[in-house]
Parts: sequence; C-alpha cells; structure tokens
Amino acid sequence: MTQLRAGIIGYGSAGRGIHGRLLREIGAEVVRVVTRNPARATAAQKDWPGVTVDATAEELLAHADQLDVVVIASPTGEHVAHVTAALAAGVHVVVDKPLATTAADAARLTEFGDGRLTVFQNRRWDPEQLTLLGLIADGKLGHVHRFERRWERWRPVPQDRWKENDPESGGLLLDLGAHLVDSAIQLFGPVATVSAELRNLTTPAVDDVFLALRHTGGTISHLQAGSLVGAPGPRTRVLGSKGAFLVTSFEGEASPFSVLDEDGSLFEGRLVRGEEVTPVRRAPGGHPDFYRAVQAWALDGGPLPVDPADAVLTARVLDAARVSAADERAVRLD
Repeated sequence: MTQLRAGIIGYGSAGRGIHGRLLREIGAEVVRVVTRNPARATAAQKDWPGVTVDATAEELLAHADQLDVVVIASPTGEHVAHVTAALAAGVHVVVDKPLATTAADAARLTEFGDGRLTVFQNRRWDPEQLTLLGLIADGKLGHVHRFERRWERWRPVPQDRWKENDPESGGLLLDLGAHLVDSAIQLFGPVATVSAELRNLTTPAVDDVFLALRHTGGTISHLQAGSLVGAPGPRTRVLGSKGAFLVTSFEGEASPFSVLDEDGSLFEGRLVRGEEVTPVRRAPGGHPDFYRAVQAWALDGGPLPVDPADAVLTARVLDAARVSAADERAVRLD
C-alpha cells in the first residue's frame, strides 16, 4: 500500500500527541503542519524531518495536491471553517470530535462531505468497547437494560487552555461527552429521550456532566464526565438479563477500584453474576486501526472509518442535553 501523506491543522495536545502519534504508528508521513506557536513548529520539524510548517490553514490547503488526507485538530469552534475549506480543496478530511458545536452545523458539514469526510471517534477502538461489543454479539449479557460509563478525573486545579476556558466550544460535554454518547449509540442504537445535569465547578466551560439517555430499544444509558471527582469509577458497568460486564479503571486514571484489576494484558473487565466473577479476554484492536481504515479509505476507496452522519446523531443528543439542563426536564428526540 502507498504511504499515506497527511497534513495536520493544529499541532497541540491533539494534533501532535494523538493524531501525529497514531499516524507515525501506521507508517504515514506528515508533510505539512499548521501552527503559529514557535515551540510547536520546532516540535513538528523534529518529529517529521522535512515537514513544511504553515501559519494558516489556507497556506496548507493551497498545497492540497501534496496530501492524501487533512487532519483537523484545531479548537472545536474552528471546525466548521476548517472542514469546509479542506473539503473545498478536494482532499479527504479527518476532523477531531466533535464534528461541530451544534447539530445544525454538523449536518451541514455532512451534506458537503460527499464521502470525503470522517470523524475521529477513536474510542470505538478502545479495548473495552471492542470487548463489550463482542459480549453483546455473543449474547453473554442477554438483554442489556442499563449501560453506565464514567470518564472521571481528580483535577482540582484545572488546566489553562481553550477546552477549559471557552464556554461555547470547550467543556466536557462536547469533549468527553462526544465520546460517551457515540459509544452508547454504537452499542444500543438511537436515543429517544435525554435528561442532563451540567455544571461549572472549577472552569468557565462545563466540567461536570451527567446524561441519562433512553434508547429506542429500551436500554438506559447513564454517562458521566467530571474533573472534580476524588473517587473516579468504576469505569463501565453493563447490566443484562444474563449477567453484568464490569471494567473497574481506565487508562491509568487513579481510581479506588483499580485494586480489582487483573494482572497482565490478556483481560478486559469481568463478566459478573453475583459472586461468580470471570475475567473476559480482551478483544484485539486499538486506536491505530482507525488510521489504518483512513489509509484504506483515502488511498484505495475503502469504507468510511466513521460515518459523519453518526456524529450528527451525537450532536443532536448533546444539543438536547443543553436544553434539558437549562429547562430541568427530559427532552424527546424526534
């Protein structure tokens, strides 16, 4: 397979620390990067010898013929402009989640995408998500009536960056909430009603999130994200008619439940039936598989790694969550 040539718009914690790392892992080449930050420009030149550092997205897109894919890793509030410009330049586009700050903007981008737009919902490739999908497919949980997932941290002193400081395009609802909702919909299908509690405890942007989703199939999802959580977890608990699936901790985040983790790397959570506890073998796969799928899509006409229409469904839930929290009521989705 031909080497994937990528450009990255934004070279901060997401552009460099996540997208750049995964692109390197699959053997792709980053040939252009957009950043105005001198330290980040130096980092890009060190990471990718010969890379061209552009000051603006327009400069990068003027050389779209050098690229197979453009990765949008800019702040969420800039996604609409950057995605629109990149699609107009004729390249395939990967945009970090969320696709946009509202469902209306997300839908407009999807209509413009014409098969050349995908969304970085990399958490679909988390071992816990892959393992849980397998358990459900095998019928080992029976009918799932409740899904719980928490993404909680003890961070009493917040970071000073746009995600914490921008109340419109930052905050945990749009950041971690986009992952949590996408995971729930992937597992249990469309959402019928949304109830939400949203708070600002330490930052101008939302940093405490609770979502209760009722799926059309009957499952209820309880999703939580918070930065002021002294006792995080358990990460995932799924309750079904034949048993439960329990994941106690997540990616090294401090949790009092981590003492229950199995030694070694073969297992991902436990199948629990009362006192009967059975470790579950981890499903194969991981985040680099997203970019392997991008490579097949951009170079060989393979399927979309993530359909942007799914991101619109997630955005509708996040929009409804804002209304629910403001009005203190459940919101029904048509």
